Amino acid sequence: MKYILEQFKKLTAINSPSGFTQEAAKYTHKQLEDMGFKTWITKKGCVAADLGGSGNPIVLAAHIDTLGGMVAEIKGNGRLRITRIGGLQANNIETENCKVFTRFGKVYDGCCQLVNASSHVNADYAKTCRDFDNVEILLDEISDSKEQTKKLGISVGDFVCFDPRTVVTESGYVKSRFIDDKMSVAILLGYAKHVADNVINLPRKVYLYITVYEEVGHGCSNLPFEADEILCVDMGCVGNGLECTERKVSICAKDSHGPYNYDMTTKLIRLAKENKLDYAVDIYPYYGSDGDAALDAGKDIRHGLIGSGVYASHGYERTHIDGIKNTYELINKYID
Repeated sequence: MKYILEQFKKLTAINSPSGFTQEAAKYTHKQLEDMGFKTWITKKGCVAADLGGSGNPIVLAAHIDTLGGMVAEIKGNGRLRITRIGGLQANNIETENCKVFTRFGKVYDGCCQLVNASSHVNADYAKTCRDFDNVEILLDEISDSKEQTKKLGISVGDFVCFDPRTVVTESGYVKSRFIDDKMSVAILLGYAKHVADNVINLPRKVYLYITVYEEVGHGCSNLPFEADEILCVDMGCVGNGLECTERKVSICAKDSHGPYNYDMTTKLIRLAKENKLDYAVDIYPYYGSDGDAALDAGKDIRHGLIGSGVYASHGYERTHIDGIKNTYELINKYID
């Protein structure tokens, strides 16, 4: 668990919205390579690794890409209008610090604010709809015009990355942006370390696949190996009408694309019961996964989905070390 939390903190410190994942992929690739596994980065930018074993191949998948923004317009006052990447919500980034990455190496600090953000001036402050037309990026640079901002080297298409604000509390809660899905990547790195450190001869062929376009819908559309199953490790939903909490491993029976494989889901539930793991079975009403993307791409593969419970998804998210442990243990039991 210590290693997993350390890796999570390092991963959240690397900005990686969909389409801007190169550094996070390089970091993940190096961790797996240093463990001694055959590891490579696909043309698309995903990280693949062969953990060993033979027969009945399974892919353990998680995604390293996150939500973010992209400059859509440099406004006349020098501020930036952005377009969202993935399911970013404007009301969840208001007052958040950010960085703007230009295409040619310059990085600028900034902050997302409501247009006319001073409540002493704006009588409609509380009533204003928070959307991407009504929030803007203020650069921490002297720029009061479109021309001044352009002279900084900023242009339309530059990525805007938001501060993760990662915190681990003494009571075991983990609070951060992008728990979805960097915690799952950290869990899979922990599983790989377990295999490497103990020189485990796996009972079946196991691949890791860390994808980089899940948040925009096509992360796992190009599996670089043949497999019978894909077990997606992603965030488990916590909210009204669901049984999961941040301290449980969530087993998803159905998401917005449809049911997950019956046999895989049943086996996951049985293993959770037999090993006395704290778990919940839920249906996610507004959700898609790498498993869905693989099936949409025409892969003939069984798919399942688990993950530690995460509250406030796509916002300032929260999970708990108990949910992380339960997820890790269920992966172990399923492979065994």
